[in-house]
Amino acid sequence: MQKILNALCDSTRRAALAVLWDGGEHCVCELMARLDASQSRMSRHMKVLREAGLVMDRRDAQWVRYRRNPRLSPDIMAVITAVLTAEHRLEQEMA
Repeated sequence: MQKILNALCDSTRRAALAVLWDGGEHCVCELMARLDASQSRMSRHMKVLREAGLVMDRRDAQWVRYRRNPRLSPDIMAVITAVLTAEHRLEQEMA
């Protein structure tokens, strides 16, 4: 559980999870563009998410594609969804 909480502490990782939470598979190149992050920075963040068991990866030629881990427990899914929803609402209120 601590690895998951540590993974959620960083805003870039939460933003990456928000992209992946649509259930689709996304190339690290797409995450880099959407989050304005370098490849090395994005790869470091995705490694943390992968090691926490939140995402899965698949190599596709020169790129790595990520998706939400479909084997996450419903409790963990609910926690992450709640965190992402709360952050989104807070951002809307602040805008």
